[in-house]
Amino acid sequence: MSFSSDVKDELSRQVSLGRHCQIAEIAAIISLCGRVIISIEDKYCIKVHTENVAVARKYFTLIKKTFNINTEISIRRNVYLKKSRTYSILIKGHEDSKRVLNACKLIHNDEIKENMSIINNLVIQNSCCKRAFIRGAFLAAGSLSDPEKFYHFEIVCANKNKAQQLQEIMKAFDIDAKIVRRKKYYIVYIKEAAQIVQILNVMEAHVALMNLENVRILKEMRNSVNRQVNCETANINKTVSAAVKQIDDIKYIKKHMGFEGLSEGLGEVARIRFEYPEATLKELGALLNPPVGKSGVNHRLRKLSNLAQELREFDKEEKL
Repeated sequence: MSFSSDVKDELSRQVSLGRHCQIAEIAAIISLCGRVIISIEDKYCIKVHTENVAVARKYFTLIKKTFNINTEISIRRNVYLKKSRTYSILIKGHEDSKRVLNACKLIHNDEIKENMSIINNLVIQNSCCKRAFIRGAFLAAGSLSDPEKFYHFEIVCANKNKAQQLQEIMKAFDIDAKIVRRKKYYIVYIKEAAQIVQILNVMEAHVALMNLENVRILKEMRNSVNRQVNCETANINKTVSAAVKQIDDIKYIKKHMGFEGLSEGLGEVARIRFEYPEATLKELGALLNPPVGKSGVNHRLRKLSNLAQELREFDKEEKL
């Protein structure tokens, strides 16, 4: 199972105690993956489609527990994708359908709005109901990437109004979700790991939250170690490059003027650097008599480098 499926499976087994929260969750599921079928006689029935058995189970349980309505379930296998199944849950009776739609505020004056959005905020007035609505929306049309790869949470909405409504509900929990259009759909998405942890907490997916936090900690530790290794590697490369240049400069000085022409301090540093090409500045300083600190050794090596540069320029002028 994918990480997203694990989250949905966890949420599907959680049923709110309050009837108002149950209605809020049903409203989200019908709004995002349901439709109302109207017969020639103007009779209603509600049909919810999902490819996730956990979502089908949760919706079936909610309808039975909240309204004591028996639903019809059908399973359809995709002939092209052998493992893919579609679950349809049907509320067949007209009066039962109207009762659910009225309770979920998806109908007004016996008229169903085309976009199936919640007509007013009564169904999500309480904080607990907002949590339930977000939970239902994710079950109906949400997905969450594997945090081992990258962080991405999204809920697919059929139109802009639904997306904006969902975005506003999330803002009540200080979650800054964004909206982007993808083909004919509007996607409400979150990319920051901390915000995804927060939305999992809002939906009360506590097991998934802990699993994601564990992955975050491991990734942060891995990144920290990588940064440290990269930093140390860069320092080693820098030290080796500097040492190679210093050896080249000292060889040039030895060849063109010898160490005898150097002051005692510079001559001693030149000889020791030549003898110990892999030593650090601190180690070079300890080998001097008397010992010298890193800054002192670095100062003398810079003087040798400047002297080598002057000799090279002098040789160029002589050749001209």
